[in-house]
Amino acid sequence: MRIIALFLPLLFSTSAFAQPGEPSTQPSGRPDPASADEWSVTLGVAPVVSPAWEGSDDVILSVFPDVRINYGDTIFASIPDGIGWNAVNVGGWKAGPLAKLRFGRDQDGGGSPFAISGSSDALSGLGDIHVSAEIGGFVEKRFGARRQWAGRIETVRGFGGHEGVVADVSLSYQLRSGRAIVNVGPRASFATDDFMQVYFGIDADQSLASGLGRYSPDGGLVSYGVGGTLIRPIDRQSAITVFSSFKMLGDDAAGSPLVRERGRREQVSIGIGYGYRFGL
Repeated sequence: MRIIALFLPLLFSTSAFAQPGEPSTQPSGRPDPASADEWSVTLGVAPVVSPAWEGSDDVILSVFPDVRINYGDTIFASIPDGIGWNAVNVGGWKAGPLAKLRFGRDQDGGGSPFAISGSSDALSGLGDIHVSAEIGGFVEKRFGARRQWAGRIETVRGFGGHEGVVADVSLSYQLRSGRAIVNVGPRASFATDDFMQVYFGIDADQSLASGLGRYSPDGGLVSYGVGGTLIRPIDRQSAITVFSSFKMLGDDAAGSPLVRERGRREQVSIGIGYGYRFGL
């Protein structure tokens, strides 16, 4: 789970929160135009119901802290989005470097260090996956008559728990209803075989310890699905966000004996968050 991932991917490996750099779509809002060149901090919390690990049939309840630091629309740092810099920010285009953390996986319970209820014993014998640092970059383009569409690609390389390359692709459409803001759209994740082997592969030792058959997946599609957020500002400094996602694991991920025998291909997450923003 990416520490976002969370989320959000969320994580959260594909994020349940809005993408960074969307001024009006963040759960707790971006700085107002008057504070475009100022630092701001957002503090919040987000209970999330999700699978215990990617591919799990067991459900857990986690409470994620949502801490965000922004310098206008230039620098962003948060748990779900990582640390990034909008080095390019013109004509609806944004691009720049990005660094994130991806939580690993605990064979005794699952993948969320913020879990407060629920667990999974399906990972017994597979060993733990350590936290990974992920470093790379992103490109985003907003378009449409009101720039209501946003396409985004993130590509990062892992260090630590996994050594693979992961690419997240998303497209979202934004609409407004009164003060509420809705974002919805498809998303997909791709990864090299190094990542796939860590999270879905089973080597000889793991097979002996877990009772699952050996498996060596190829790189490719990790998952695909749709996600959305509904953001309701309370005032100029705070907001409530409801978010959810549905995704299907790709063939190589879903073909793992871990998923086929102890999990499921379909993955659903839902949560609600509150955030309060203040300037520095």
